[in-house]
Amino acid sequence: MNRYPLWKNLLVLIVLMVATVYAMPNLFGDDPAVQISAGRTATVDLDLVNQAETALKDAGIELKGAELGEDKLLIRLTSPGEQLRAKDILSQTFPEDFIIALNLAPTTPSWLASLGAEPMNLGLDLRGGVHFLMEVDMDAAVKQALESYASDLRLSLRDEKIRYKQIKTDMQQLIVVFRNEADRDAAASLISREMDALQVENSEDTTDPALVMQLTEVNLRETKNLALQQNITTLRNRINELGVAEPTVQQQGENRIVVQLPGVQDTAQAKKILGATATLEFRLVDFESDVQDAVNGRVPPNSELFYHRDGRPYLLNKRVMLTGEHVINAQSTLDPQSGSPAVSVTLDGKGARAFSNVTRDNIGNPMAVVFIESKTETREVNGELVKVRRQVPEIINVATIRDQLSKKFQITGLDSTNEARDLALLLRAGALAAPIEIVEERTVGPSLGQDNIDQGFASVMIGFAFVLVFMLLWYRVFGFVANLALASNLIFIVALLSMLQATLTLPGIAGIVLTVGMAVDANVLIFERIREELRIGNSPQSSISAGYGKAFSTIADANITTLIAAIVLFGFGTGSIKGFAVTLSLGILTSMFTAIMGTRAVINLIYGKQHKPKLSI
Repeated sequence: MNRYPLWKNLLVLIVLMVATVYAMPNLFGDDPAVQISAGRTATVDLDLVNQAETALKDAGIELKGAELGEDKLLIRLTSPGEQLRAKDILSQTFPEDFIIALNLAPTTPSWLASLGAEPMNLGLDLRGGVHFLMEVDMDAAVKQALESYASDLRLSLRDEKIRYKQIKTDMQQLIVVFRNEADRDAAASLISREMDALQVENSEDTTDPALVMQLTEVNLRETKNLALQQNITTLRNRINELGVAEPTVQQQGENRIVVQLPGVQDTAQAKKILGATATLEFRLVDFESDVQDAVNGRVPPNSELFYHRDGRPYLLNKRVMLTGEHVINAQSTLDPQSGSPAVSVTLDGKGARAFSNVTRDNIGNPMAVVFIESKTETREVNGELVKVRRQVPEIINVATIRDQLSKKFQITGLDSTNEARDLALLLRAGALAAPIEIVEERTVGPSLGQDNIDQGFASVMIGFAFVLVFMLLWYRVFGFVANLALASNLIFIVALLSMLQATLTLPGIAGIVLTVGMAVDANVLIFERIREELRIGNSPQSSISAGYGKAFSTIADANITTLIAAIVLFGFGTGSIKGFAVTLSLGILTSMFTAIMGTRAVINLIYGKQHKPKLSI
């Protein structure tokens, strides 16, 4: 009556063996390590291994080993102190096109690694590092989109010979002022025909005929979403340049981004690189207009007034020749003629073609390189502190175009090698689509992370021990079987987290502790049902069968409702809430298997062959 077919027993045994294998890597710990990754032009090879080992041995640093992988070298050290020393030495030894990062290298045996078994990742609260919550300025993203449409509109109106007085962006609107109604109506027809992303209306707020344009609802949402996704991509690129191992960059809500950098303790450098919104613009100098008139307030309609970093004013064309988004590589270097800091820039195909055409047609004319940085200031407005973003543009270089430029060229006029290095990093990583502001910042030290691990492990073990003692005293042999299932359940959870390469956080440990109690709850329902069947006079074998059969629906209902709640938490929660939901969901699924099928298999092996066994329950 209470016997499993052979395949069911084998299934339980095989699943337990596989789970044990994939949970084992978490027992071996990590080595402090330094990782050397290749940049865009560098390569990691055996020569690099020899150079690194020689540099570290000369400094008296003992190595545990060096592993050469695809485009990276992992050097294992004996202690965290030696790890920090090694990073400083390697940063001085190798040029900028190598990325030197602190890391933790798992000490998993090779036979386990060959099976694809890896330890689970640890979250920021367990490993230590920096947490940033960043807010994207969506108004700025919309304004940039409208300015792009304004630039295209100027060209279209000029091609169609439609006269206008002024094109400007105001808040979330694009306003075009015309000399007469005929030009306004012709422009409205042109815009409706060629720019379907804009809603066009006649303006009644100006003395001259005008059109007011706004992005349609669909394009407004798309513009904001693209800005958010581009910022996420750019932040990931910048983090890669910083050389942070296992970073987390994810969306939170409609306009926020969560960035977690495990192992990073230098918050100032991280904030400087991640929060920088600097980009470059290349513009032709308007040498035909009077600069002094512009300084006095009479700026020509097709030009803008900028200042060089030394204070000299320049009039530049509104039309931008090239922006930083077309840069695919940038390296800090020295100008061979002057010996001053410079940045060597390489453009993509589209940027190279456009730059080549413009410089070909303007040989002999001056060109300016404009460095634009977005800054956030806190001001008091009507007694309240308000954060105001403003752009700070400055010309860093003005030079005469001597030849037709194309894919590669240099930017000079920089103040220091540090500025050249930071500018090269920002250009390689790409420009942010919209300014971002750090609205929350937290730093978790490595010692606090280890304390969290120790306390979390202790909480699991204490809860586990109390449950083991209670089940053993209250249900005797059946309690012992339930304890075996509970231990197996923990192995399954750890194995699944490792196989999925999920990140374990402190709330995730809370989910495991909760699962320990919930896992044994199913066995309590089954065992109490068996006792009830025995009290009404049923035979031991039929009581076991009825206990598992009749309690199943109750167990399923309770676990399914909890699983639904966990799925909702994962779907709508963020950060640590997701970590809790993941471990809770996995724990529910594994506990259903161990509490029902696993314990039934063991009980069947103990009592299944006996005709009238005396149940110890």
